[in-house]
Amino acid sequence: MGIVAGLDSSPDFTRIVVCDSDTGAVLRQGYAPHPLESAESGGRPADVDPQAWLLSLGEAAGGGLLEGVQAIGVSSQQNGLIALDAQGNTVRPAMVGGDKRTQVAAADLVDALGGRGAWAEAVGCVPGAAQPVTKLRWMSRTEPDAAMRTAVLLQAHDWLVWQLLGRPVRRTTDRGGASGTGYWNAATGQYRTDLVEMALGHQVMLPEVLGPSDAAGTTPEGLLISAGTGETMAAAFGLGIGLGDAVVSLGASGSVMAVHTQALVDSSGMITSLADATGMHLPVVTTLNAVRTLRGATELLGVADLEALSDLAMKSTPGSHGLVMLPYLEGERTPNLPHTAGTLAGLRRESMKPEHFARAAFEGMLCGLADALDVLRGRGVDVRRIFLLGAAAELPAVQAAAPALFGVQVVVPQPADYAAVGAARQAAWALGVSQGTLDPRTPPMWPGAAAQVLEPGDELAVGQAVRQQYVAVREQTHPGAFRT
Repeated sequence: MGIVAGLDSSPDFTRIVVCDSDTGAVLRQGYAPHPLESAESGGRPADVDPQAWLLSLGEAAGGGLLEGVQAIGVSSQQNGLIALDAQGNTVRPAMVGGDKRTQVAAADLVDALGGRGAWAEAVGCVPGAAQPVTKLRWMSRTEPDAAMRTAVLLQAHDWLVWQLLGRPVRRTTDRGGASGTGYWNAATGQYRTDLVEMALGHQVMLPEVLGPSDAAGTTPEGLLISAGTGETMAAAFGLGIGLGDAVVSLGASGSVMAVHTQALVDSSGMITSLADATGMHLPVVTTLNAVRTLRGATELLGVADLEALSDLAMKSTPGSHGLVMLPYLEGERTPNLPHTAGTLAGLRRESMKPEHFARAAFEGMLCGLADALDVLRGRGVDVRRIFLLGAAAELPAVQAAAPALFGVQVVVPQPADYAAVGAARQAAWALGVSQGTLDPRTPPMWPGAAAQVLEPGDELAVGQAVRQQYVAVREQTHPGAFRT
């Protein structure tokens, strides 16, 4: 078939991989940071000129990187809102990520529709500060002139695809990207234009939702551009996860995502019902406290870094000599306890040692994620294997405890540009369908991620006892927290 490219435009940089379309082998790579100024707080800016994404794309593709490429897939940061006027110009900078200025707008929208359950029923998720529908509400209240001039709504990958195609009249998106907007229902495959009007104040043009193997179009030079998708969906596609698989991501906060055959409606709002890049669904449950729990323990114990904390924890034993930490340091979303604090239970003279506290921090973090996993399992999601992502996944204390606490095989993939690889795999799929060599329902069979595989083995019974100890403390401290 030839060679294809995958382009991942993350919040900070553009990364491009060029792959053999048959085998998935990475042939060439390119990288360039976005030319962005930091926000006043020193973090990422909440408003970005999308031209910055094009500039870094051009730089990453320099030196003939795309020579001979027949198709390109685009992955990009999720939740970016690009509002265009009737001429296709941005009415304001793109709103990216989540920031505190939109929190009131999120609460307004939840109330306006009748609560969390009403939103879960309508679009499979409850509006948060990051979601495009919330940003529309904020814009209508704070920048009414920009809101009035808005005629078209795009997300970051939609805008990049549109630019690569030469800004055609037709605008497109995919199921994955659309499912995170707060105004598209993954269960029905339909937009809720009434929710856009409720948030923004008037109707606008929304991009056509393409199927997983559809092409968005062809550039004037004859390059096929696939539908594109969000980073989460592209990374899942690049990892090669399927039914029976879940992904546990260890960032400051944590998330558990699994592949499922249908969209899940969760009246409690704990499950966000996303669509994937293959025609399946990606229910996601988020916890607010993952690696931030470890960092807090590192500071409290006065050890140098997470590696030192891990070494200390390995001197303890499963169950941390009876210490149990409920790691709700920032409140918690799963279970829904936004105003609570963390708990340390089981203090005895013999358990008051640094190594037991360190171990309790690791076990508390992982048990909190196991709770999130149980939310999905309780809704019929089959989980037989867990992919563990994030730098903390490499820590020995995480790898020692995770398989027994989760109760299944744990896979730790080698670090790679999985979102860019997923975008390239999507491009290969669209190219194969256009040439008649691939089935529109079956993606190209690329090898899965190179990984370390960890089994629960003989530690399973011990791990489940530790888990029960955690659940007992959680139920005693927050009775019925998981009742919906």
